[in-house]
Amino acid sequence: MFQILKAILFGIVEGVTEWLPVSSTGHMILLNEFVKLDVSNEFWKMFLVVIQFGAILAVILLYWKTIWPVRRSKKTGKHYVSRKTIALWIKVIAACIPAAVVGLVLDDWLDEHLYNWWVVSIMLILVGLVFLLVEKRNADRQPLVTSLEELTMKDALIIGIFQLLAAVFPGTSRSGATIVGALSIGVSRKIAAEFTFILAIPVMLGASLLKIVKYFVGGAYFSGMEAAILLTGMLVAFFVSLVIIRFLMDYIRKHDFKPFGMYRIVLGFAVILYFALLH
Repeated sequence: MFQILKAILFGIVEGVTEWLPVSSTGHMILLNEFVKLDVSNEFWKMFLVVIQFGAILAVILLYWKTIWPVRRSKKTGKHYVSRKTIALWIKVIAACIPAAVVGLVLDDWLDEHLYNWWVVSIMLILVGLVFLLVEKRNADRQPLVTSLEELTMKDALIIGIFQLLAAVFPGTSRSGATIVGALSIGVSRKIAAEFTFILAIPVMLGASLLKIVKYFVGGAYFSGMEAAILLTGMLVAFFVSLVIIRFLMDYIRKHDFKPFGMYRIVLGFAVILYFALLH
């Protein structure tokens, strides 16, 4: 029962930090320092990624009308395929390519060499500083892109390159990297966030599938408790994500991302202080 309560806590943290630009992986790694799950190391590495599946289901639910290409005409009642939605998915797939290639080739190497506290802390601070600089630069500028349709293929590829940073360096934050990338090329906060959410669907589904396949191919299996932990974490992450995504979209209508940048910097130094001096 105690392990299930821990899984609920991990699900809450995943649901909150996956969509806010503060690094979900970084927070999950830090949480595990204080609230360790009683599971194998192989399961933990898989859990860290696959719990995101619950969070991504929330995006699919909330943005179903935006991402599903089959529509029904109000005039004729007939179904048709939306060209705008197909165009959006082409841009999403293009933005996924850099991270997908690196993830497939270097997944094990990244897990072994970069998933540690000092990489997380450095990236928390660096991306936090970039947030502050980009928001300061954009303070008196009008966004160039104010709808998903206005995003060009070039814009999508640039955002995809920023997403690559998150795929390589834990602590970067996938949402943080893509939002910073979008803001830096003149995309409005609202569209930057929405494209980030939709971009997460193939990225996180692919990452979850890759981890699950490698987990079982490597000869591992779920115990009954581990299966319960994973399902609980995903379910909690789903419901928390529904709330957090709505919160973020309401928040950015009136505010910028500076508070998240400052939070990242403070947290990054706190991580360094904890591990370097107290651990």
